[in-house]
Amino acid sequence: MLDKIREDIQSIRDRDPAARGTIEILMTYSGLHAVWMYRIAHAFYKKKCFFVARVISQFARFLTGIEIHPGATIGKGLLIDHGSGVVIGETAEIGDNCLIYQGVTLGGTGKEHGKRHPTLGNNVMVGSGAKILGPFKVGDNAKIAANAVVLEEVPPNSTAVGVPAKIVKQDGKRTQDLDQIHIPDPVQMELNKFKARIDELENKINELEK
Repeated sequence: MLDKIREDIQSIRDRDPAARGTIEILMTYSGLHAVWMYRIAHAFYKKKCFFVARVISQFARFLTGIEIHPGATIGKGLLIDHGSGVVIGETAEIGDNCLIYQGVTLGGTGKEHGKRHPTLGNNVMVGSGAKILGPFKVGDNAKIAANAVVLEEVPPNSTAVGVPAKIVKQDGKRTQDLDQIHIPDPVQMELNKFKARIDELENKINELEK
């Protein structure tokens, strides 16, 4: 656990340009506090002290605004930046050196039993407000755009954007002409399809009337 604590601190020093020193990180980073309290709760959870584990996790939620179920599995070097509103479910798994921003949910859909929550590979970045829902994997080095809703597997080395999320880059190559700002509206896309169909039918009616 001490080794993981050192790695958590070093991860912040390496990746957060706002971090000015170890003391500042120790005293002021709520994401770090949440991860440390999770590690204590997880130790109790593994010993089947479920009530104690949950009390610790809920106390951490009260202090930090970050909810990590003690049953989740988290690797080394996790950086939760800002952190408010982050929710990580019981069967979620997070690899090494991942980066999660505020408002992220690693949740289930309410339909599964057993493994219900997503698995993040190593070096995954999840943008603010993103929701990853279901028992599938997000591959190593993947990036999830802010406010994306991910409902199916994301391949390694790829970028997912939109609602529902689509793969727009894979292995460094663009697969669709999209970015994090110009995200397609699925409702508008369906309305456009209906409009095109109506126009087609009106043209046919006009031809018959002639």
